[in-house]
Amino acid sequence: MVETWRGRVARWAIAPVWFYEGFWCKIWPGRADQRAIVGDVPFLPGWAVTGVLAGIGLAEVAIGVWVLSGRRARAAAAVQTVLVVAFNLGGLLFSPGRIAEPGRLVTQDLAFLALIWTVAWTAAE
Repeated sequence: MVETWRGRVARWAIAPVWFYEGFWCKIWPGRADQRAIVGDVPFLPGWAVTGVLAGIGLAEVAIGVWVLSGRRARAAAAVQTVLVVAFNLGGLLFSPGRIAEPGRLVTQDLAFLALIWTVAWTAAE
């Protein structure tokens, strides 16, 4: 199957989400709420929060690059699904008071995952 222009457009819609969440929200300048949520993870010492946040941010940027590459789209979708679910579940379990609208978060991420899997199912593998 040959990727359509719609698939390319969808990939270019997904990747900036990862770039924004990874670079802007976690690395530079970083968001205080993201730092606080990671800081609420049990057994994570306070001195490790900055490193963990930077590591997560770099991983998210790398996911964005992977999505743009169009390579192994189904594997990329599976990894993205695991990360989105893990991040949401972690935030909702360990730091529920810091997430202003949990229903909005889950609803937006369900739509995001639907777009991710649409790209995966229509990709030229």
